[in-house]
Amino acid sequence: MEHRAVGVIAVIIKNRTTSAALVNEALTAYGDIVIGRMGIPYHERDLNIVTLIVDATTDEIGALTGKLGQIQGVTVKSTLAKV
Repeated sequence: MEHRAVGVIAVIIKNRTTSAALVNEALTAYGDIVIGRMGIPYHERDLNIVTLIVDATTDEIGALTGKLGQIQGVTVKSTLAKV
């Protein structure tokens, strides 16, 4: 049996115009592990902040964060619940 984890992924997008489409493409590809998503624009700092709640294996979470982290202007951090 696979060990699944519940966690939170924080995504900060510096330049929405060039990065948002790539971020959404990655999130769509991994949509089956996302159980919740919230996005907030921070216009004063020209940032967009997305938080994801995920339920997946650590490999799946790592693959998603790795893909997001390769996008220019995107910072990603994740934390997993100790269950």
